[in-house]
Amino acid sequence: MTKFMLVMRASEETFAAMSGVPMEEMLETVGRFNDELIKAGVLLAAEGLDPEVSVVVDYSSTPALVTDGPYGEVRELFGGFYLIDVPALEDAVEWARRMPAFPGAKTEIRRVASIDEFPQDNEYVARERAWREQNGQL
Repeated sequence: MTKFMLVMRASEETFAAMSGVPMEEMLETVGRFNDELIKAGVLLAAEGLDPEVSVVVDYSSTPALVTDGPYGEVRELFGGFYLIDVPALEDAVEWARRMPAFPGAKTEIRRVASIDEFPQDNEYVARERAWREQNGQL
């Protein structure tokens, strides 16, 4: 199995379409999709991101500059994510196609690199592997 992150991106059109839909209806629609992911045994995490509580750490100076965030235009932001574990990219694409979305929304799919892909003789990789094993993540 391979982990993929489905990153949900909204646009001005998306926010406009969402504004007329009651929260209870949105929760029910998303809840049904979440149930499908759970029943299929592929859901690892699913979270929405609060646009009001965020900061940006900019490393282009020393010390790093911390500003209120998020920054950028609405179309550059993402509002939440799913982390799923499926056999291949094609499976992640199929789940993304089934995701409930409003007009103008997009989902970016990114493969999550496994700890196995890093040099196993590295001290820090070994420490992380031990921590993951201790916490039942491997």
